Amino acid sequence: MKKPIFYHAGCSVCVSAEHDIINLMGADNVEIVHLGNDRSKIAEAEKAGIQSVPALVTSNGNVLHINFGASMEDVKK
Repeated sequence: MKKPIFYHAGCSVCVSAEHDIINLMGADNVEIVHLGNDRSKIAEAEKAGIQSVPALVTSNGNVLHINFGASMEDVKK
C-alpha cells in the first residue's frame, strides 16, 4: 500500500499540522515533503491536486487540504 504524503512549506501553520499528522499517523506511516526545501516536488504536488499547503494526499489519491498556510502560487515564488 502506498504511503500518504503530507506536503508543506515550512510556515508555522504547516509545521504545526506536520506535528499533528505525525502524532496521529506515526512517522513511519506518512511521507513528509517540505516544498520549501525540496522545490523539485512542487510539480508532483500540483499534479496530485494540491492547491494550498499544508495538505495530505491519502494512499488512494484523495487530497485533504488542512487549514491554510500558503497557496501553491506563493510556494512557487
